[in-house]
Amino acid sequence: MNNKLLLGIVVIVAVAVAGILFINRGNQASPADDLVQPPTDETSKSVEEASQGGESLVDEEVHEFTISASPFKFDVPKITIKEGDTVSITFKNTQGTHDFVLDEFGVKTKRLAVGEEETVEFMADQKGTFNFYCSVPGHRSSGMEGTLVVE
Repeated sequence: MNNKLLLGIVVIVAVAVAGILFINRGNQASPADDLVQPPTDETSKSVEEASQGGESLVDEEVHEFTISASPFKFDVPKITIKEGDTVSITFKNTQGTHDFVLDEFGVKTKRLAVGEEETVEFMADQKGTFNFYCSVPGHRSSGMEGTLVVE
């Protein structure tokens, strides 16, 4: 092989390797990226300042319920909570095809097949007694409904 050709191949390979190393180096995070950002005015409020402003620094408690559905019934026919509560309902279908609907709070699962489940979450922002039900035709009229009481 000709020395000029060999030298040309070596130069091309060296340039390619250098280019790959340069590109990969640019994609790596710099050590400065790992530094913690200084607090802003919004994040540096004291607990006292936040409570005076009506803000809450503590996550609100979520009231969790599991409701299982089988032909024409829910295993939990009544739920009682307080106004302002955040509610999480895990709806499980054990037999047939069912959904869970609570109109006043805009809650509706998809229709679930046997063994499927879906979780919905909402805030109980109004007092009263509300019916939840299965919207599959004929199910509600056959008794597949329950009651949510918000005190």
